[in-house]
This record gives sequence, C-alpha cells and structure tokens, in this order.
Amino acid sequence: MSISGTSLGRRQFLAASAGAALAATALPGCAASVDDGSSGGGSGSGKTTTLTVMSTDDEKKVFQAAGKALGIKINFVGNDATKLNAMLAAKNPPDIVRGLGATDTPYFAARGLMADLDPYFAKSSVLKASDIDPVNDVWRFDGEKQGAGPRYGMAKDWSQDQMLWYRTDMFEAAKLDPLSETEPLSYDELLDLGRELTKRRLGKVKVYGLSSSGLGTFTQLMGMTASAGGSLFAEDLLTVDFSSPEALKALQWYLEYAQADIGPNVANPNPDGWDWPTFQAGRMAIASDGYWFGGAIGGDAKVAKVSRFAPAAQLGSNRISPCFGATGYWIPKDSKNKDAAWKLFEAYFGGKPAEDRAAGGWGIPSLKSLRSKMPQDTAFQKQAFKVQEEELKHFSVLTFTPYTQLTALDAVINKVLPKAIKGKTSAGKVADQLNSLMNEQIAKGKEALG
Repeated sequence: MSISGTSLGRRQFLAASAGAALAATALPGCAASVDDGSSGGGSGSGKTTTLTVMSTDDEKKVFQAAGKALGIKINFVGNDATKLNAMLAAKNPPDIVRGLGATDTPYFAARGLMADLDPYFAKSSVLKASDIDPVNDVWRFDGEKQGAGPRYGMAKDWSQDQMLWYRTDMFEAAKLDPLSETEPLSYDELLDLGRELTKRRLGKVKVYGLSSSGLGTFTQLMGMTASAGGSLFAEDLLTVDFSSPEALKALQWYLEYAQADIGPNVANPNPDGWDWPTFQAGRMAIASDGYWFGGAIGGDAKVAKVSRFAPAAQLGSNRISPCFGATGYWIPKDSKNKDAAWKLFEAYFGGKPAEDRAAGGWGIPSLKSLRSKMPQDTAFQKQAFKVQEEELKHFSVLTFTPYTQLTALDAVINKVLPKAIKGKTSAGKVADQLNSLMNEQIAKGKEALG
C-alpha cells in the first residue's frame, strides 16, 4: 500500500516475484465473453470488449489473465496521477482505476467522478455486503464525509499502517528486549530505540535504527495527532491546524526524528526507495509499516526467522491503529464499459486473485470469508497473525478532506520540512508555514467545487 515515491521499488519487487501463481485468476464458471451493451452486439457477435485498467505493473498479469478468462481484452495503463486527472477531465477515463480508499474517495466522489457501485453490489452473488470487511467504508462518501453513502470502490486488501516490524538479531546485538506483542510503545520510547539501534561509520549512517512514515509523512502526522487526542483537519475538513497542542507535538517529534538522522526522512530519503531492500539487507532495525510488509518478509526465510511484528506506537493515551491506504479499485462514472468493468471487478475481488493475495500475506483480506487463508504455517506467520488479530481492536480510519489530494499536501511537506530540518526551525514556525500553504491549497479546491 505504498504511497508517493516509495511505490516504485515495491512495484518492481512485486513484478519480479509475481510468478505463475497469478496465471489462473478468473472466477470459476465465468462466461467466455461479455456483452456490456457498448459493442453493439451480443456474446456471439465476434466483437471483443476492451477495458482500460490503470494500475501498478505488478497487477498487469493478474488483470490480463482475468480478462482472458472473461473474453475481455485488457488495455493496461501504468498508474499516473497527472494522466488520470487529464483522462477524467476529457471524459475518457480508464474503466477501472487503482486508488487509495482512505484518501482518494472523498476527492473523486465529491467531484462526481466515481460510479456508484451500490446497484452492482446489491445484485452480486460474489461480493456480498455481509462478507465485506468494514474497512471498505472508506470507499463510501455521502457528499460530506466518509463512511456513509454510496459505495464507490473496494479495497483489495488492507493494513493498520503504523504498526512496527523489527529485527530481533539487531535487538539482541544491542542487548535490547523484544517488543511487546500487545502493549504499544510511546513515540518517545520508539525514538530512543531508534537512536540506540542506529549504527554509524565515519559520521555516516550505516544502519537505520528506525524508519518512520513508511506510507507518507502527512498521514503519519495525522495518525500521531489522533493518538494524542486531536485532529489535523477541522471538523468541516476545510482547514488543517498544525498549531494545536496535539499536532504540534506530532510535528515536534518528526522534526526531532529527522534531525537525529536515525532513519529515512523528507530531508534525507532512503536511497533504496522503500523500506524492504534496506530491512532485508540488515540495514534497518525497525520499519513502521503495516501487516502488508510481511508479504515481503515471508519471501525470505532468513529474514523471516529474525523478524517480528508489534503494535503501532502511540503519541498519547487515545490508542488507535489507523489504516491510511485500503488500496483498491474504483470505476469512473464516465466509463463506457461499466457492466464489463464490474464483471472484471468481481473476478478480481471475489475470485482466485483475492485468494492468492490473502494467502500471500500482503494484507488483510477485504472479504471476511478469506481471513482463514491468511498465512499461519511458519513461526513468523503465526506471530504476525496473532499480533494483527489483537491489533484489530484498535482499528481506526481517519477522515480525509474532499478538497485536495494527499499528493498535494505531501508536496507542501516536502517543500517546507527539509529546510526546517536542516535549519532547525522551531516547530511553531513550521506549523505556521504548513497551515498557510495547505489551507490555501484546500481553499482553492473548495472554490473549484463551488
């Protein structure tokens, strides 16, 4: 569920490891061809429906195989936010689009760009409402807030994205006790551990003690602020406020983390692009990533043997463990092939692809009926599953504004924070800068919506 610049490395890894398991992906008993009414002929007309799918490279074979079984030709387009916005504006969008339910839904739904999928779900014998995990409510929007109203998409899988993975071999070398499987660390304790576990040579970091904000800095600060009892967004979602005591505490922690130079940050990104290559190579002791990260770990027996999962750290007493992604797919309102897109949607979310994802450990299944397929064979898998099951009690979704996109807010952070980190600007001044630039961005989005 990687966001921003970290996603490239993960996509490359997944594409390389996709393998033959992705070959037979369609639902059993699906028709050999589809007539969605757009091709001007029935299933015997000899015409093949073509669907455009916008996604990451590692999903290409999955959709192509599912399309082949359904008699649908897949025109695959790589994920590109700028291209997507241009296609939507031209009313010639992809038929299925990969997105982040937690942050994309309010923006696209508020602009009337997403197809209401409730009529399809109501008729589906594959994707039943009673079987859909509640996390999928992030794909609902009632015109003002998430969690209510029509269902616009569905998560392919999901995780509680501030949980911690750590290497026991590094903890043992530093004479540190393993982390609790049920009691969360405070962020101050996490920062201290990061300092103790960092290794330097000639003034340069050779081993990161801690990688924070694995899924982006803005969402990390959202989660930290919420665990301190506050909210980055105002109730009407029209402004952010980094100056509140809770948000200021989160911002101060991040500045301290970055200035300590103990892990990747906006001023000094990880050269590997994302956490896994670094963690695998023994150059990272703690990675703040959700259950999905175990999919990578589980593919390397040596790393799995020394890896453990732990609850999300907390900045205050309001214990939460949020989901920032719920990565999945939606169908644009202007798709010319919505009926055929839905058949592919069902095959992807309710057929063999969904079973393969669940068994691979790359996230918690979106269908409750697939929970039993989560890997529990090895000691590593059993430990991760046990911790994840306990953490579900503290699951939380944080509402995102419909007036701008996450990429725009992270762009402001990437503009402001590096200078502040290097110049040691006070958290108060940084908060003022972030408030000014982000609220200007949000106001423009509100004005555009009318």
